[in-house]
Amino acid sequence: MQITRHVPHFRSIKASVLTLFALFVAGNFSDISIFRAVAPTVTAQAELMNRMFVNPSDFPTSGDAKIDELVYRAGQQHGVDPRLLHAVVMQESRYKPDAESYAGAQGLMQLMPAAAKRFKCEDRKDPQQNIEAGAKYLRWLLKRFDGNVSLALAGYNAGEGAVDKYEGIPPYEQTKTYVKKIVGNYGKTYHPVLKPEEARAAFGLTQQLPEAQAAE
Repeated sequence: MQITRHVPHFRSIKASVLTLFALFVAGNFSDISIFRAVAPTVTAQAELMNRMFVNPSDFPTSGDAKIDELVYRAGQQHGVDPRLLHAVVMQESRYKPDAESYAGAQGLMQLMPAAAKRFKCEDRKDPQQNIEAGAKYLRWLLKRFDGNVSLALAGYNAGEGAVDKYEGIPPYEQTKTYVKKIVGNYGKTYHPVLKPEEARAAFGLTQQLPEAQAAE
């Protein structure tokens, strides 16, 4: 009779043990499923961090990471040394996207309406469009003047026609000062005219950046 009275207690203990075991197993599986759900997110974030743009230590900086990346990208895509692009942007606008000259030039690289149209820049105050068009124009000038940085800059400032007319830097004080300052900041008088893939190696443009929305 005593044994019979203790059986229910034994069963309740057994049930409790089974319940605890079930909770333990369920908890472990739950942790695994949570880990599997979180792991891809963590991995994606790590990959994104690895692909984020870092302005090289030997490059000038605008103080704005987005502008620095736009300059770097334009150099990669169009075969122009970003160091030269930085020197031009600094002289043209002091890195101010809404800069506008008395002559009507606008944006970071101070594009005139004709140059903007020629190199497909619809909004001259849009940093990406402005830098892209300015880089294309500068590359075109470098090719036209066989990599002569001074003549390319003179053409950018006064027009390639003026450079042809005077067979060199036009005798305009503003243009001469412009060329002198940029060449001084860039530190080179010759820029090789290379294909974009060749220029990437020559100028150390090795970062692999995501294609879409990186500069927004």
